Amino acid sequence: MSFKVKIAATGHQFEVLEDETILDAAIRQDIGLPFGCRNGFCGACLATLVEGEVDYPDGEPDKLIDAPEDACLPCQAVPRTDVVLDVEEIFTPDEIKPRIMPVKVVKIDHLADDVVRLWLKPPEEQRLQFMAGQYLDFILDDGRRRAFSIANPPHEDELIELHIRHVDGGVFTDWAFTQMKEETILRIEAPLGTFTLDENSNRPMLFIAGGTGFAPIKSQIEHAFHAGIERPMRLYWGVRSQKDLYLPDLPKQWEKAHDNFRFVPVLSEPDESWQGRAGWVHEAVLEDLGDDLPNYDIYMAGPPPMVSAAREALLARGVPESQLHYDSFEYAAD
Repeated sequence: MSFKVKIAATGHQFEVLEDETILDAAIRQDIGLPFGCRNGFCGACLATLVEGEVDYPDGEPDKLIDAPEDACLPCQAVPRTDVVLDVEEIFTPDEIKPRIMPVKVVKIDHLADDVVRLWLKPPEEQRLQFMAGQYLDFILDDGRRRAFSIANPPHEDELIELHIRHVDGGVFTDWAFTQMKEETILRIEAPLGTFTLDENSNRPMLFIAGGTGFAPIKSQIEHAFHAGIERPMRLYWGVRSQKDLYLPDLPKQWEKAHDNFRFVPVLSEPDESWQGRAGWVHEAVLEDLGDDLPNYDIYMAGPPPMVSAAREALLARGVPESQLHYDSFEYAAD
């Protein structure tokens, strides 16, 4: 058995499966309801129950004790009838307020000689709500900040995934590669940035990543799959040599699982054994798509020279500025 939930202000409706919470169902179906902890403690998701009935299988949350009688906590509420809620939906990154929180390093993967993947866990009573493509800031002890894109999609929010490239002379990345241990506690501010998908568009999607610019692109692509976006998607990932494709099998798995996705790796300094595309990644895009480029929504992330060169070339080919979305990585050295 399932029930329908309707958002009063927008008329959006979604289905909630038997014994599924309203918030879990909303996240599963890409409905942007606000949340914080997802366990009933913070009250960030508090809504008004306009019509219908809900239960709280784990007991009524403390946040409802002093709340109005028609208050509802979607993160804990399970519908017992069709429901109408008065709650504010989130459509843009500006509608998610950044928070400062501690995180624990729970896993460190060395993916390449100069790339490490960190898995960070927020406190038990908190989750990080964000949109695919956003980033976080590490707040260092001396007040300086270091920004890194979030690599996991929003629906997989138990941990935060980062891809960090080692920067020569960078105190933070030197420490991350040589001294950081699991169980280390760090402080972050997140989410930040406006590099997000235009989900109201019907145009095909072109993703251009350079190096660890793959991180936010990964978040966006995995979110698009989860949201059921069926528009054609192409990913061009440009790196120096084959070893710099630090997650080479993942885009290939996406390609096998989704008929609407294509992957093209491009090496600027290929090994002799390399059988694929060589040169600059934006030049491979121009060669393949040419005059068809103005029909695409284009998402670019990577080093500033790559993003700048690609932007100029795409504008010259007639791509409207409004269809170009980009995140330029400035690597900080101390």
